Amino acid sequence: MNDLANKRKTPRFDCYVPVDGKQGSTFSSTKTVDISRDGIGFISNHPVPLNERIAIELALKPDTEPVLVIGQVKWVRKVSDSDQYRIGLTFSDIIDGSKDFLDDSLSHRFPKREKT
Repeated sequence: MNDLANKRKTPRFDCYVPVDGKQGSTFSSTKTVDISRDGIGFISNHPVPLNERIAIELALKPDTEPVLVIGQVKWVRKVSDSDQYRIGLTFSDIIDGSKDFLDDSLSHRFPKREKT
């Protein structure tokens, strides 16, 4: 996946957090892997169709309002020797919040991923 890292325009931060999705839905057994101001990566037990738009609420700081974004699935890949899928989304719209708030929150909360 190093070829994907080379296409990223903004730094990614490691972010291993379970997703709070409706039981039995595509995102019920999903965990985040990384996040940036422009998108988020997931590991899921289910594939997601390319270009699907998904509303995502990001609780980035305690005692602050979450940021509401619309993510668009840009790529889906089967994880080797696994029944899971790696999914990459870009944030196509920020409904509530701002990219500046995302930048500030991410840089203070998560360790920056080393470039490989």
